[in-house]
Amino acid sequence: MTETTAEPDIVTGVDIEKLMGGRPIERIVYSSKEIAEQVARIGEEITREYEGEADLLILGLLKGSFIFLSDLVRRISRPLQVDFLVASSYGSGTSSSGNVQLLYDPAAPIAGRNVIIVEDIVDSGNTLSRMIEALEGRGPKSLEICALLHKHIAPRLAKEPRWVGFDAPADFLVGYGLDHAEDFRHLPFVASLSE
Repeated sequence: MTETTAEPDIVTGVDIEKLMGGRPIERIVYSSKEIAEQVARIGEEITREYEGEADLLILGLLKGSFIFLSDLVRRISRPLQVDFLVASSYGSGTSSSGNVQLLYDPAAPIAGRNVIIVEDIVDSGNTLSRMIEALEGRGPKSLEICALLHKHIAPRLAKEPRWVGFDAPADFLVGYGLDHAEDFRHLPFVASLSE
């Protein structure tokens, strides 16, 4: 796990202010280069962990994990399958409402398989804990969590992430899949959103 404050991201030919639609950011917390390094590290670790194992299922917790998940699965050097979960606990606010709604359940069978839930950020832990409870009841061979960011503020996580890219600050973060009211997911870096 890495905690850092990134230098401004180099996005060739892209105006960061234009990417943000005029909305100011406090700072770039993790650059695209730093993110790529952590994704590669995690992919290598997962490859080693499941060497010789069959049936690896990667479940992306949408919407926030989609960019991390797509980069990560391309760094895992072994056969795998991908499916998704969709849950929501934010709405348009900047803190979790605590009311978790499961909007899409994976179609892939879970029983007897090695399953990794890929999450963008672990903060309140409400969504993740709910997903773990639901999936454990389906009899996976193993169930692990991989998170790009971990804030370490969840009072009661059902399970700690096995793989974490960065220990995140308490700021409200956007970019690389993380949003505020569906905006800013497309940013190639993770930034702290100004209030």
